[in-house]
Amino acid sequence: MASVSYHIANLLEKMTSSDKDFRFMATNDLMAELQKDSIKLDDESERKVVKMLLKLLEDKNGEVQNLAVKCLGPLVNKVKEFQVETIVDTLCTNMISDKEQLRDISSIGLKTVISELPPAPTLLATSICKKITGRLTAAIAKQEDVSVQLEALDILGDLLSRFGGLLINFHPSIQHALLPQLSSARLAVRKRSIIALGYLVMSCNNSLFIDLIEFLLTELSKNSSTSTTRTYIQCIGAISRQAGHRVGEHLDKIIPLIVKFCRIEDDELREYCIQAFESFVRRCPKEISGYINSIVDICLEYICYDPNYNYDEEDDDEGMEANGDDDDEGESDDEYSDDDDMSWKVRRASAKCLDAIISTRHEMLMDFYRTVSPAIIARFKEREENVKADIFHAYISLLRQTRPTVSADPDAMEQGEGPVNLLQVQIPSIVRAVHKQLREKSIKTRQGCFSLLTELIQVLPGALADHISVLIPGIIFSLGDKNSSSNMKIDTLAFLNCLLSNHQPFVFHPHVPIIVKPIVSAVGDQFYKITSEALLVTQQLVKVIRPLDVVCSFDFTPYVQALYQSTLFRLRAADIDQEVKERAIACMGQIISNLGDSLQSELSTCLPIFLERLRNEITRLTTVKSLTLIAASPLKIDLRPVLGEAIPILASFLRKNHRALKLSTLTCLDVLVRNYGASLTGAMMTDIVKEAMISDIMKELPPLINETDLHISQLTMNLLTSLSQIDRASMNHIQTGILPQIMELIRSPLLQGGALNSMLEFFQALVATATPRLGFKELLEMMTKPIYEPQQFSSSPSHSSLALHKQAFYSISRCFAVLTVGQISGAGQAIVEKLIYDVKKSGQDSIKLFGLLTLGEIGKKSRY
Repeated sequence: MASVSYHIANLLEKMTSSDKDFRFMATNDLMAELQKDSIKLDDESERKVVKMLLKLLEDKNGEVQNLAVKCLGPLVNKVKEFQVETIVDTLCTNMISDKEQLRDISSIGLKTVISELPPAPTLLATSICKKITGRLTAAIAKQEDVSVQLEALDILGDLLSRFGGLLINFHPSIQHALLPQLSSARLAVRKRSIIALGYLVMSCNNSLFIDLIEFLLTELSKNSSTSTTRTYIQCIGAISRQAGHRVGEHLDKIIPLIVKFCRIEDDELREYCIQAFESFVRRCPKEISGYINSIVDICLEYICYDPNYNYDEEDDDEGMEANGDDDDEGESDDEYSDDDDMSWKVRRASAKCLDAIISTRHEMLMDFYRTVSPAIIARFKEREENVKADIFHAYISLLRQTRPTVSADPDAMEQGEGPVNLLQVQIPSIVRAVHKQLREKSIKTRQGCFSLLTELIQVLPGALADHISVLIPGIIFSLGDKNSSSNMKIDTLAFLNCLLSNHQPFVFHPHVPIIVKPIVSAVGDQFYKITSEALLVTQQLVKVIRPLDVVCSFDFTPYVQALYQSTLFRLRAADIDQEVKERAIACMGQIISNLGDSLQSELSTCLPIFLERLRNEITRLTTVKSLTLIAASPLKIDLRPVLGEAIPILASFLRKNHRALKLSTLTCLDVLVRNYGASLTGAMMTDIVKEAMISDIMKELPPLINETDLHISQLTMNLLTSLSQIDRASMNHIQTGILPQIMELIRSPLLQGGALNSMLEFFQALVATATPRLGFKELLEMMTKPIYEPQQFSSSPSHSSLALHKQAFYSISRCFAVLTVGQISGAGQAIVEKLIYDVKKSGQDSIKLFGLLTLGEIGKKSRY
């Protein structure tokens, strides 16, 4: 404590120096000390520090003043309540000073102190709030100095937003001081008064709230001047946003007045009226219901309100082909300018209000498509960029409201009058309205178009199939435009990816020649985010030009090398962004999977790179997935040159503590075994499959078969099934490690679903191998040993009469039944008779339960 006091005393001494640098550094050091949690000040140090900082607020140097203000924040939580009150008193006094600089710095100080007070209601916070509030309301009511009023209103707003509930006794005086300010000559005073009233209504009592609403309604009824009417409507909107639940019961009086004011020829007044409607829609959803149709009519009328501009209607009726005239039209739009024209604010407010109605009134979706949708589509031609963005957003909201209908009702397309059907009818109008905008100079407009079209595709996949030829020129323009920003290109590529993945491949085939070049160019872009997005598009484009799931006559060969070489360049690069690395690997995997038969000479270059990426910890997961894709390709790509090295690496991944990697690796190995094991020659079988595939893989499998992760267990047994089918001899080695794990899993109460089905398939495949000591009877004996010899097993609860958990009986009986049905003509007959005997004669519940379950399963699987 003594050392801290000594250090603080030294700093305080330096703060009195005539050198401003000394004062600055000392204040800076003090702030560093105050920010330490461990600092403790004695009473004398507290007093001296507070006195010095308040003195420095009047320092001649502005930087010293700013630092002194910043010190007040941490200081408030380090000194006693009395000192905080001293600080607040001094700041309040300074705030009404004649010196403008001192006034400003003291206002900042008060805001700092308020922000640092603990949010929980404490004695300190209550005391400080009450002390500040009285001074502030007095300063506001005096109306002597506007700048003092503005600062006081600002601080009062902060105070009410954080501690409104502590100032209940002051609420009447605060409201009394604020209401006259709504008619102040200064608009800034009105605005801050509205903000403060908005915070006040969050915590004031109902009587005071009713008084406020009555005052506003009375003043609106008088309509003494348009200027004050604007302010009162703004105030009602602000109150609604902060306390909508309280405004609802007064809407019957408020709405007719605001509707009336919408008809007055004043653009700002109309804007505020429509903004008030928007706040009612969002904050009073129940009470506003009866007025929704009227509000929609008003918004539809004013979203078209543009008295100072003549839209050329012939533009809408032109052909769908984009041409050079669009650029000229764009230039004339840019040249038009009228600083006095405020009508755009009315249109913007109307668009936002429609957005609010659409977003909150899902039950009116059908009506929106009949009335609102055509009107919004017609306004896509809006000349003001900001208004157009809000119009696009309103339509996107309409599409988003439609999306749940699509997912919830798969037959929506068949409904004659469903919203999806109505949307489909309007698609030509949407495309006609949007396609010209795609060649606008405005980047924001083009981004809005792509966002809207993306949402449309997600709602109705395949919806733009008939309009691809109209959209492609706009896409090419945005990708090739030198003035396009990086974000514009990224958004264009993202839309193109969405377009390619949600439409049939054949609709793009006529346009592939002009699509490939800009995509390849984007893959080579210097900005990694563009490259990353372009690789995703390339991956999708490969599936389009050569779909493997349908018969296709399109000649893809002219484009193979361009796509391959651009991707190979990115695949080879080691010093690129991680995201680009991963997407280059995935893209190349898709290229080889779909086009590998045209790249036979290139495989010797490309496949070794996959091996390198497989050895890299950062890229191995993506590479495993790509190898799986290649191995599963119906083109039967020759992977033999890399299998010898790849399979031991893949096998080593099975012991990694990385679940996603294990899952992907098991899937990859299973595909490799099924597609490449049996096709190899005898010599290759010995060298690769038996030495690498079998030995390296099999020794990693036992730890993967357990109830801890049934998904991994399921994939492991799938792999074992595949191994047993291509190399029966491999099953000779499972008795020591793998089979005991499987037999333990079959007794687990958690075994079910896919894991159980995989086990059934494995047992069937194992019996088919005719492996010594693992035949039909031996396996049945292993399975049923816990039931017939329960003394060796204790997995069931101690109070139960059953040898195993009940779920284990179901699992064992299903496995038993599958094997028995396969032998039904021979040994199976005897097994069934034994089960029937056990059910009739056995005195053990476990054996009876097992017999009944197994007979039932056998009955389901055969006609015995």
